Amino acid sequence: MSDLQARPDKEIVLETRRLSKIFGGLTAVNMIDLQALKGEILSLIGPNGAGKTTVFNVVTGIYKPEMGNVFFKGSDITGRKPHQIVSYGIARTFQNIRLFPDMTCLENIMAGQHCRSSSGVFSSIFQTPHQRREEERIREIAQARLRQVNLWAFRQDLAKNVAYGSQRMLEIARALASDPYLLVLDEPSSGLNPRETEILMEFLTELIRTEDVTILLIEHDMNVVMGISDWVVVMDEGRKIAEGTPKDIYNNQRVIEAYLGKDDEEEEIDHGTTAEH
Repeated sequence: MSDLQARPDKEIVLETRRLSKIFGGLTAVNMIDLQALKGEILSLIGPNGAGKTTVFNVVTGIYKPEMGNVFFKGSDITGRKPHQIVSYGIARTFQNIRLFPDMTCLENIMAGQHCRSSSGVFSSIFQTPHQRREEERIREIAQARLRQVNLWAFRQDLAKNVAYGSQRMLEIARALASDPYLLVLDEPSSGLNPRETEILMEFLTELIRTEDVTILLIEHDMNVVMGISDWVVVMDEGRKIAEGTPKDIYNNQRVIEAYLGKDDEEEEIDHGTTAEH
């Protein structure tokens, strides 16, 4: 039986039911139920080793669960391959940036659209009219996404030569180039300075407001979590220990204990506290 809290009556974009993943004798994810609703930012948080990234890796097809199911827009996608997951409309970034360092910023974003390309080998070799039209469409989308993240000036620069904060935004732009319905972000503020973090928060808030996208977020910076999330799920030792609005989570004693330990019960979660996993 699900332990999900009652939510507003919106379309369920992503749902996990009793999701479990085991590595050897270690249960990294234990019977996790969560829902991401259309047009919201759902944050998954927890202390180091809580199992957050493992949930992401199961959702995006990197791992297969030992138990439970993943549903996307009502369809069971459990165990599907990563390239299939992308084609369904789920795109992700990683905690450790995974760009093509020796490709330009523009080429990196163009690469993010491969799942939407329909040209076959014949068309590509012989440069058919269809292939040329598709290549131009891919380029136009990539250019628009570059402008969206304010990196147009660096379009011909190699990805490895732009600043770290710009690489973070470039990876998000590449994910968005696949036109996802669900954007999965794994610690996007990691390594950013306060100003870059503020820009990221503004960008994600505007993205939800202007595009038909839902965001699933792992984040260690509690300023980000409390500032932009619609709903927060908290994990500890592979289990879900709490969920609710940011305000609910901020004042939840069990969450405070998970982050700070039971000896610090009288302390509150500092908005600047980080909990890397």
